[in-house]
Amino acid sequence: MKFIGIIPARYASTRFPGKPLADLCGKTVIRHVYEQAVQALDTVVVATDDERIYDAVESFGGKVVMTRSDHRCGTDRCLEAYEAITTAAWREKNNRDTVVINIQGDEPFAQPEQIEALMACFETPETQIATLVRPYTANDSWADLENPNTPKVVWSKETGEALLFSRSIIPYLRGVEKSEWLTRGEHYRHIGMYAYRADVLAEITQLSPTPLEQAESLEQLRWLDHGYRIRIGVTETATIGIDTPEDLEKAVRWYKEN
Repeated sequence: MKFIGIIPARYASTRFPGKPLADLCGKTVIRHVYEQAVQALDTVVVATDDERIYDAVESFGGKVVMTRSDHRCGTDRCLEAYEAITTAAWREKNNRDTVVINIQGDEPFAQPEQIEALMACFETPETQIATLVRPYTANDSWADLENPNTPKVVWSKETGEALLFSRSIIPYLRGVEKSEWLTRGEHYRHIGMYAYRADVLAEITQLSPTPLEQAESLEQLRWLDHGYRIRIGVTETATIGIDTPEDLEKAVRWYKEN
């Protein structure tokens, strides 16, 4: 099995334009992500649509490819990058035994062991797509659980596969005071890192959007709606995704403390 890490990174962002190039204790956010990823993977490529990000990655010696600016999501950008670094003949022979890992360009503290947990999901031959979750604990706050920027996941312990993703709190604990939800329920936050068999990646980028996806603005709901299965890997490691300038401030504090 061959694993290829691709880091989609675009400059435009409604909440934090240019965040891949934001300074995080002396290094850009995108450099932090790249250096974490290469600890677990032999092949890592940044996929961007912006020359500033392209030049920044080249300046620290990273591998980078330029992609189109009109992609709907990072998954589409991953496919273009994968096709840019491989040949059609190679893909025809190897797609089924190649896994593309989509590492978010705004997750500077993604850990090598988290990437390895995704890789382990493909020890099951039937795995099409895999992603990570982290359980909420009593150390989390109600604000953490309620935050719509952090999708939640319900998954089957029998199959090891996702049942539903939502920006709302799922499952709802009927008859339980909300102050007790973190201690009495099982809630999981989604860690936005995906891995796909390369042939499945090519398929899911051709799928039509679905009402559920559009309602929640979560592309993984499109895959579930169309019958694809998403295997779940569990991590206990906390990460800080950078969606806003305030998140960057939190990341700087965390970096200095650790």
